[in-house]
Amino acid sequence: MTSEVLIDIKDGIQTITLNRPEARNAMTLTAAHAIAAALDELDSRDDIQIAILTGAGGHFCAGMDLKGFLRGERPSLEGRGFGGLAGRPPRKPLIAAVEGYALAGGFELVLACDLVVAADNAQFGIPEVKRGLAAAGGGLLRLPRQLPYRIALELALTGDLFPATRALEYGLINRLVPPGEALAEARRLAERIVCNGPLSVAASKRVVVESQDWSSAEMWDKQAELTEHVIASEDAREGSAAFAEKRKPVWKGK
Repeated sequence: MTSEVLIDIKDGIQTITLNRPEARNAMTLTAAHAIAAALDELDSRDDIQIAILTGAGGHFCAGMDLKGFLRGERPSLEGRGFGGLAGRPPRKPLIAAVEGYALAGGFELVLACDLVVAADNAQFGIPEVKRGLAAAGGGLLRLPRQLPYRIALELALTGDLFPATRALEYGLINRLVPPGEALAEARRLAERIVCNGPLSVAASKRVVVESQDWSSAEMWDKQAELTEHVIASEDAREGSAAFAEKRKPVWKGK
C-alpha cells in the first residue's frame, strides 16, 4: 500500500509530501497523523532545521476527504487541528510549496506555514460555504491577519477561488514560479535559511509569530525572554568570529 505522506530529509531540510494525487491530496485522518509525526520529528531533531510541505501530482491539497467525512471521519487531531498542523504549527520554520489547488483545509495548511512558494497557476480558496460548512481549521482566523480585512471577508463569504497572481499582490505568498517549479524554489529558499544560526532562526520565528498579540508595554520584555539565550550562545560567538575571519560559521545549535 502506498504511503499517504512521504518524508525526505536531506541537508537539514525535511520535505513532507502529501501523496494522494488521485484525490488531489485530499486530507485523511491517516495523513494527518503522519504529518503530525513528521512535525514532531522536525522539532525534536537537531539535524533538521526547516521543513517544506508540498503535494504530489500537480496539486497541493484539495481539503478534507469528503468521502471520509461522510463516513464520520474528520482529519483533525486534538490539540493539532486540521491535518495535524493547522492548530499547532511547528517551532521551526515551515515552507509551503504549492502547485495547483490549495483549497479549504488545504488552504488552511498553507496559512499555517511560515513562507509560501507557489506556481503562478495555483489557486487558493476556502469554499466551505458552498458546501454548507465553515472554514474552522484556521481559515476564518488566519485570513484576516494575513490579508486586508475586506479581501479576507470576501473570500470567506463567497468561497471563490483566489489566484496565486493576486495572492502575490497582497503579500500572501513569497515567491511566484512557473508551474512545476514550486518545490525546487522552496528548497532554494530553505537552503538560504539553513545557512543561518538555528537558535537565531527559531527565536526569530517565535518573536515574529507571538508578538502579534503583545501589547506595547510588554513587547520588549517578552522579546528579551525569547532572544537573550541566543545572544549569549556559543553560536553567537561563532557567528561573530566567522564574520571577522571571513569564513562560513560552523553552528552547534547551542
